[in-house]
Amino acid sequence: MKKDKINIFLVDDDELYLKSLKIDFMALPHICIHTFATGEKCLKALDQNPDIIILDYNLNSIELNAMNGIQTLDKIKKLQKYSIPVIMLSSQDSIEIAISCMHHHAFDYVIKSETAFLRIQKLLVSIQKLKKLENQLDWYMSKI
Repeated sequence: MKKDKINIFLVDDDELYLKSLKIDFMALPHICIHTFATGEKCLKALDQNPDIIILDYNLNSIELNAMNGIQTLDKIKKLQKYSIPVIMLSSQDSIEIAISCMHHHAFDYVIKSETAFLRIQKLLVSIQKLKKLENQLDWYMSKI
């Protein structure tokens, strides 16, 4: 059965950026967007089966003791056994942070900028193509 909409979780403690990105996504008819201000709230909602998670690297401006993006990423990967692609998002243009995110099994790292939404859109297309290929491979392997 084919799903009509892509279920995306957007996690960011920057309320203005979160609302701005949500508005951008709402203009896309094939996207269902859910927003969360903390990693803890995102983790509690994983039973809603997101297809993709877009996760801010820093998540402690609202609650100082909140999990950061890497801690949240690690918990998502542990709970979901790597099945959910996670795109890390940050205002920090740092190769060290990008590499760290990739070592923690992020799908990609996007810097918050004027072009971030366009980059995320391209990544969504790539993720959908990858999932389609994985499904085809699974089908093929089941026939052998």
